[in-house]
Amino acid sequence: MSVPKLELRNVQKAFEAKVVLHDVDLKVGHHDVVCLIGASGSGKSTLLKCVNLLFPIDDGQIFLDGKDITAPGMNPNEVRQRMGIVFQAFNLFPHMSVLDNITLSPRKVHGLNRAAAEDRARELLDRFGLGDKVTEYPDRLSGGQQQRVAIIRSLAIDPELVLLDEVTSALDPELIAEVLNVIRDLKEVGMTMVIATHEMGFARDVADRVCFLDDGVILEQGPPDQIFRNPGEARTQQFLQRIIEAGRL
Repeated sequence: MSVPKLELRNVQKAFEAKVVLHDVDLKVGHHDVVCLIGASGSGKSTLLKCVNLLFPIDDGQIFLDGKDITAPGMNPNEVRQRMGIVFQAFNLFPHMSVLDNITLSPRKVHGLNRAAAEDRARELLDRFGLGDKVTEYPDRLSGGQQQRVAIIRSLAIDPELVLLDEVTSALDPELIAEVLNVIRDLKEVGMTMVIATHEMGFARDVADRVCFLDDGVILEQGPPDQIFRNPGEARTQQFLQRIIEAGRL
């Protein structure tokens, strides 16, 4: 039996008296796409930040390729070098060009020389339709273009795992499709991804598995058809009914 790319065992996280994640168990296989759905405040973003070690967990374990990355003595920066993470806010440096934004981490953190880092950045920009934006600055780009640059920046370190946290939430509706198409392309090439999203139709189409979070618990998980067509939990049914009534599925 192969070791999962990512595994969470009994993960708990609280902020003061507020418990945000309760005994979360999750396995993500190599090349799998797992979508996290649920209401705002259900714990999706916190889960991703725990995986990236931005938030220390209070109990449980997180494994990457079978190695406990939450064990004492683990260097979080070394772990983060193996993952890309993209947030709903683009977090691009406004004083740096697109090319410099993308090549900063490969050069400063991963030790890649400038020429190699720029070649990789240009290749990714061309691949995702932004080859003509190399010298532009973020404020000259649309929101969709900025988010694509943020995703490309996460890919420039050649990550083993990509975490995407509501990457379309800050975008106008007409710009969402271009970002979702980038994620679809990543699935096609076998990128392992964990995606927190409110885009239910997208989750249905792209995910290998969908996890419904409610109040910090993965209440239900399974293939998209099962979760969206025949959910077993009353709370999942209620959530999806509201999504359908809002015209979002």
